[in-house]
Formats: sequence, C-alpha cells, structure tokens
Amino acid sequence: MSSFKEIIGSQKLVLVDFSADWCGPCKMLAPILKQVKDEIGEGVKIVKIDVDKNKALSSQYQVMGVPTMILFKEGKQVWRQSGVLQKHELVQLLQSYS
Repeated sequence: MSSFKEIIGSQKLVLVDFSADWCGPCKMLAPILKQVKDEIGEGVKIVKIDVDKNKALSSQYQVMGVPTMILFKEGKQVWRQSGVLQKHELVQLLQSYS
C-alpha cells in the first residue's frame, strides 16, 4: 500500500476528503465527489480518509471538523475547506489548479 506522502506527492491533483461515518454532511459529500470524479476523470485523484481510523493524519493536517477537503498539488497543500461544496464549485476549483 502506498503511503499518504506518496499519494499526495503524485503529479496529479489529489483531493483528500477527511470524513467520518457518523457525519451527516460527509454522507452528502460522497455522491458529489463521485460525480466530480466522473466528470474530471483521470485529472484528479480523490482519497477518502476516515478521521476516526487515522487520528495521527487528521491531527497532522489539523482537521478539526468534518468534512474537510484538502487539495494537494505535487505534495503541497494548495486549497482547503471544511463543509460541503456543490459539484460545479468543486469541478471549477479543480480545473483552476490543473
């Protein structure tokens, strides 16, 4: 299995979704992220991180609330937001960084 550092260090944009099973907004975000992936395709990698199972990683990126999305480009954090975004907002955002 690849390490988190290897995943976010890829040449592709990597959108990390820090979420939790008990989080209502996280459940709303999941199908939106799937639609975004379907539209953008291979241009972006979307990774879901369960904050309860990955406490150290959540702490390292100071994730205080879920869902929190962090966008990485070549290993560097270029954007971050907590809460749910609509599909068209996410698609626009990702296209602006690609």
